[in-house]
Formats: sequence, structure tokens, C-alpha cells
Amino acid sequence: MQLGSLRQLTVVSFVLVLVPLLMLLSYSQVTLSKMGHIATSEAEYSVAIVRKVSKMESLSVDIERLFRQYHVLKNIALKSLAQKSIERFVELQTPVCSELDEQQICHNLTERLVWLGHYAGSEDQLLLDAQLAEFKVSLDDLSAQVENKLDVRILAQQDYVNTVLQAQIWLTVILVGISLLLILFGTQVILRPVKKLEQVIQAISNQDEHLPTVSRTGPKELIILEHKLHRLASRLEQLENLRHALLRHASHELKTPLASIKEGCSLLSEQVVGELNPQQTEVVSLLNSSTDRLNLLIMQLLDYNLLLQQAKPVFEQVECGKLMDEFVTDNTLAIQQNSNPLELKIELESVYADPNLLRRILDNLLSNALAHGSKGRPITIHLYADPSGQVLEVANRGQKVPEELRPLLFQPFRRGQSKRNDRVVGSGLGLSIVADCARMMNGKAEIVDVEQADFCVRVTIPLNEEII
Repeated sequence: MQLGSLRQLTVVSFVLVLVPLLMLLSYSQVTLSKMGHIATSEAEYSVAIVRKVSKMESLSVDIERLFRQYHVLKNIALKSLAQKSIERFVELQTPVCSELDEQQICHNLTERLVWLGHYAGSEDQLLLDAQLAEFKVSLDDLSAQVENKLDVRILAQQDYVNTVLQAQIWLTVILVGISLLLILFGTQVILRPVKKLEQVIQAISNQDEHLPTVSRTGPKELIILEHKLHRLASRLEQLENLRHALLRHASHELKTPLASIKEGCSLLSEQVVGELNPQQTEVVSLLNSSTDRLNLLIMQLLDYNLLLQQAKPVFEQVECGKLMDEFVTDNTLAIQQNSNPLELKIELESVYADPNLLRRILDNLLSNALAHGSKGRPITIHLYADPSGQVLEVANRGQKVPEELRPLLFQPFRRGQSKRNDRVVGSGLGLSIVADCARMMNGKAEIVDVEQADFCVRVTIPLNEEII
């Protein structure tokens, strides 16, 4: 049977789990009722047979007394009373003896009663005493056999109770185990389509080319949700392609006229086309600075677009010494222009990271420190390991950033309040690129307070085993 909705699947799973428990409850109820009935019937049986034996003992005393009186007085009324007592005794003896396995005692007791029933009173006193003594002994043996019978029935009842108790325990273990298995099975049945949705969402977040196929079976609500996620993924892919195309074409189309403007400004600055007056020279200078700023913005935009196109990082062991040598060599001119000494504190021989993303983090952090840090003051790059992972810190002197503004600086196109040393209005993408690079390596970027520095960006990248 194909269940049409998640509600039906949940209800059916719940009912299936309850079935073994209801069976256990029903069995326990029947067993308890049966044991109660057995206990009641056994109690009634024991009371009835003990009461009969007690009456027989009382009648035996009357029988003995009446026959002794009859032997002495020879009164026929006493003989009649004795006969009635014997009859009553026999009425009680018959059902008692029918419950016993050993009939010899009952046979002996019957013989004594027959002899007493034919007693005429002329027999010897010793013979009467002997018959009465044997009668008493037989009655005592009967009482003892009845007690043994009751003990055997009590032991049998105890054995039955123990057997039922063991059966109850085993049945409880089995049925509860079946219920637990049904719970696990029902959980898996319910969670399987949910896990499928998680896989689809994970594939969308990882920008996988192919998503898991839509389920053909399962709750209709979740199948509908899968279709919606596939449509959402298709829409996101279209928007992503459109964004990449827009950035790519816009950057290319901007660079072509920008190159022409830059060339024209150079010709005017060199006064190739004619001599310029001071006002014209100032205008040309402003045009040159504007074209430089526009060129920087285009380059940062291309860098940000390149970062977004990198779907997955490629982790490897990066040698810190080689990485820093290349980094310092490539940025030597910018460091010398701002007169900022570079202090390197490298405590790791290698870092497990994506080399391109790590280099992009270093370049943008250094560019930010040169642009906003105090000129002539040192820029410190500290690379070390702590329990949270591999840590890169780039610190500089300059203007402190308030706590409430720190998270905003990592958002795209958000700029700080401090002025740049190069008087160029930034695009607000530098720290955003740093945060995105760290995030792609499962890490994070944050602004922290450290000693001997006014501004410090800390990038934490998880260790090798944490990433795997």
C-alpha cells in the first residue's frame, strides 16, 4: 500500500508500534485474570476440604464417645445417635477420599466404620478400644494425606505462577523489542525523504552540477517540496549565470573605454597635443586619479567575480616559508611606498588550506592595512595554531573600529569611516573577499582586539582532521 501523505505515514507508523504493546497488554490482562481465577478456586478448594476434615475430626470424637457410652449403658438411643454420626461422617468422607490419590487409608477408615456400625455392645472392651484406636489413627493419616495434597497443589500453583512470570518476562522482552524495531523502522521510513531533502539542499549549497533525482515514492508533501527545490536550484543557476555574465561583460566593456581615457589623459599630461595652462593641468590630474580609482574598482570587481566562480576549495599542505617569500616579493613596492615595515611571526611550517584562497586573503588584508593604517608604523602578520585551528592575524596601527561596526565591514560594498592613505574611495570588497575566502575553507574572519595594535583581522581555518 502506497501512503499518500506524511500524516498517513506517521499515523500508520504509530499504530504499528502500538500493536505489540497492545498484544502485551491483552496477554497480561488475560494472564492476570486467569491467575486470579486459579487463586480464588484454589482457596475455595482448600477451605472446603479443610472444613470437611475438621468436621470429620469433630464427628470422630462424638462417635468414640457414643460407642463407649453404649458399651457401658447398652442404651439403644445411644446406638441410634452413633449410627447417625457414622452416616454424617461417611457423607463427609466420600468427597474427601475422592480427591486423594492413595485410597488405602480411606479403605481402612471405612472398615473401622463398618465394624462400629455392626457393634452390638457385647464385644470385649479391649476389642472396642483397639477398633477405636485404629479408627483414630486412620483419621489422622487421612488428615495428613489431605495436608500433603494441599501442599502439592500449592507447590504446583507456585510453579505455574513462576512459569507464567517467566513467559511474561520473555514476551515483554520480545514484544518491546519488536516495538523498538518498528520505531527504528518507522523513523527511517519517515526520515528517508527528509534526508533526501537535505541532500538536495546540500547539493544546491555546494553548487553541484547534478541534483539528486526527484523521488517517485514517498509522502506527497515532501515530493512536492523536492520539485520546488529543483525549480529553485534551476532558478538560482540562471541567476548565477546571469550575474557572472553581467560582471564579466560589464568589466570587459568598462576596461576598453577606460584604457582609451587613460591613454588620452597620458597624452594630455605629457602635453603631446599642446601646452596646458595650470587650470587644465589640474583637471587632467583629477582625470588621471579618477581613472586610477575606476581601474582599481574594476580589478577588485573582477577579483570578487573570480572568487564567486570558485565553487570548491582545493586543500593541500602549503609551505609557509615559500608562501611568505612570494607574498613579500609581490608586495614590496606597495610596502616601500607607504614606509610600513612588515613584521612576520610565522610559527607554522605548513598550513592545510587552499593556496589561492590563502594568498587572496593575505593580499587583501595587506592592502587594507596599507590603505587604512598609520604610515611608517609596522604591519604585523602572525601565523600560528591554537585549539580552534590555524590562525592568521594581520594587525596595524590606525583608527580603532567600534564593536557594533565590525561585522558590517565584512559585508560586500560596506566601507569603514576612516580615510584611505591613497585618497582613493574604496569599493568595500576587500574584507568581504577575505570573509568569503575564509568561509569557503570552513573558517571565519573577525576583527579582534590585540596588544600593540589598533586594528587586527583574525582569520581562523579549521585543522586538517576537522575539515575532512
